[in-house]
Amino acid sequence: MKHGKLVIIRHGESRMNELNLFTGWIDISLSKAGIDEAHSVADHCQQFDYDAAFTSHLERAHETLLIILSHQRRIGMFQHDDNPRYTRMKNAPQEFTQNTIPIFMDQNLNERYYGDLQGLNKHLAEKTFGKDLITQWRRGYSDRPPNGESLQDVYNRVVPYFQKNIHPRIRAGKAVLIVAHGNTLRAIIKFLERIPDAQIPYVNLPTAQPLVYSCINDIFNRTEGEYQFNRTLR
Repeated sequence: MKHGKLVIIRHGESRMNELNLFTGWIDISLSKAGIDEAHSVADHCQQFDYDAAFTSHLERAHETLLIILSHQRRIGMFQHDDNPRYTRMKNAPQEFTQNTIPIFMDQNLNERYYGDLQGLNKHLAEKTFGKDLITQWRRGYSDRPPNGESLQDVYNRVVPYFQKNIHPRIRAGKAVLIVAHGNTLRAIIKFLERIPDAQIPYVNLPTAQPLVYSCINDIFNRTEGEYQFNRTLR
């Protein structure tokens, strides 16, 4: 019986998180606190020997992931399927290649696209659009901000990617690490734990704290990590 492992981690605090701004697809780096969070979670992650890692196209997730791997003295190798020159190393020594881990990047794992809200201070957005409307856009499962995505839209791009590219590795008994974003990881949690539409927007997923799932016979069970259903407007 093959026993796969999945570890999912939300990136550390970004500079826009620190300033209370809507971020979405804006490609921003970690704050000092976010870097510290990544180092802290890396200590926990050293117990796992990952076979592959998956992340978004956004820098804050990359930084968190690379800090985690650095604590394990693993060498992350970003995969570029459209151009093999990025991974060609025919004559690399074994002591190097045996410590590499493939990193797969995909836009489907990007944060929710917040459209016209991106870059706005969250308190200013309440004053501009009204607190009730901001709450509806942020907490409703199918509600979209202007020119942005709903959480349901995120689910509809993340879950098919997970089923096609990530789940087969876990099914084969591999250990997989995903470092991504609050809303994309909420979509994965919803899928794995069958959380109802009305409840998933309120899942509060802390930054840089892992959730660990075991997978036996295609059944996922969370074995480590906690979240709350208390995500508030902020």
